[in-house]
Amino acid sequence: MFIDTFLVFHPIHFSLHSYIGFLIVKYLPPSFFWIAATISPALVKQLREETGAGMMDCKKALSETGGDIIKAQEYLRKKGLSSADKKASRVTAEGRIGSYIHDSRIGVLVEVNCETDFVSRGEIFKELVDDIAMQVAACPQVEYLVTEDVPEEIVNKEKEIEMQKEDLLSKPEQIRSKIVEGRIRKRLEELALLEQSYIKDDKVAVKDFIKQTIATIGENIKVKRFVRFNLGEGLEKKSQDFAAEVAAQTAAKPAPMPAKEQPAVPEAKETEPK
Repeated sequence: MFIDTFLVFHPIHFSLHSYIGFLIVKYLPPSFFWIAATISPALVKQLREETGAGMMDCKKALSETGGDIIKAQEYLRKKGLSSADKKASRVTAEGRIGSYIHDSRIGVLVEVNCETDFVSRGEIFKELVDDIAMQVAACPQVEYLVTEDVPEEIVNKEKEIEMQKEDLLSKPEQIRSKIVEGRIRKRLEELALLEQSYIKDDKVAVKDFIKQTIATIGENIKVKRFVRFNLGEGLEKKSQDFAAEVAAQTAAKPAPMPAKEQPAVPEAKETEPK
């Protein structure tokens, strides 16, 4: 009570507060006050529900972007990527193995790791694991986790093929090499899971969505490995013409044996008694 009274009525503090208020009004643009007034609790709540970020982070993001919720989402996304990079070196000894079966013909197993058992049992992490399993099923071209996992011999083979393409033969060697380098990078990204567009938001790569989740839960997350099973993969399927198949079955049947004639039995003649 004494402190409040002192701050309000003491002439020194009153003058200091007035001076600070004068500086704020003088040097802050008028748009600052308008933005602060237009950021309603409902807007903060909406951004929080759409991004999963904290309330104060949402409020700051909206203030920084003039109340534009789309730009605020981008702001939070960039902030999340930055904070996720700082956690990348943390040990991930816990996690989950997720699965996804599609139409009984495609099956996926995936291992995703986190730092604690508590997070691994949370709904956010469970949903992430399930989504990654579905991502693998939806991307039949994906064979590796990251581009660095692609074997060198495959990279060299792709380079050799690209260098010999007709649209590049007439170009100088240096320009051709740069074009091929760009094409190879794109090709490797097609083979890597973490470079794919996220199935629930095609504007975000899988690796970036994982980083956003790291920012949300506050723990490091790593996709360890995955495997896809396609029904009948690696099995030879015989395909025959239907007529040929019928003919083959007919030829295989033994011809019926003709009925064997029984020898005629001589008729017995009656003899008259002498």
